[in-house]
Amino acid sequence: MSKAVFLDRDGTLIRHVPYLHHVEDVQLLPGVGPALRLLKTAGYYLIVITNQAGVAYGYFTEEDLQRVNSHLHRMLQEEGCRIDAWYYCPHHPAGALSKYRLACDCRKPGGGLLTLAAQAHRLDLAASFTIGDRWSDVQAGKTGGGTGILVLTGEGRKDFRTAPGKGLVFTHLLSAARWIVSKGGSCFAHCL
Repeated sequence: MSKAVFLDRDGTLIRHVPYLHHVEDVQLLPGVGPALRLLKTAGYYLIVITNQAGVAYGYFTEEDLQRVNSHLHRMLQEEGCRIDAWYYCPHHPAGALSKYRLACDCRKPGGGLLTLAAQAHRLDLAASFTIGDRWSDVQAGKTGGGTGILVLTGEGRKDFRTAPGKGLVFTHLLSAARWIVSKGGSCFAHCL
């Protein structure tokens, strides 16, 4: 079985834009390319897992979401990075569209997306990491049996202030990637 790093999209890989659905608004965060190349070189599968409640609210369609993800995929390829798989949850229990209005296990902090990916790619969740800018990302990683990491980009600083001490915290994706590869190297924020 292989190990993976599950990556949140908005606020972790790209600048956080509420309900992002225009490709021209996609902007990589600093250090993302080097971080992903480092993780890939270390043998990790790279899998994006993202909540996209904007679909359930009717703010954008799944086709809009696919366009943004495809654009981001091309941007990452230009950085020399390869994402192995993309998973998203379009649901929300308060969604405006009945088709997507439900509470599900695939919505983080649930571990459903990790479980789907683990089955499809024969991944060892206990040896894997989940990185995101929300505590729900960290919890999804823990629910899957692996390690969750909060980064202070996107909504991370706000989430960290509301509940410090909940887990591993790094300033950005590159510092988290360096720690993962070294399994305990320099932590630029708080290793709790």
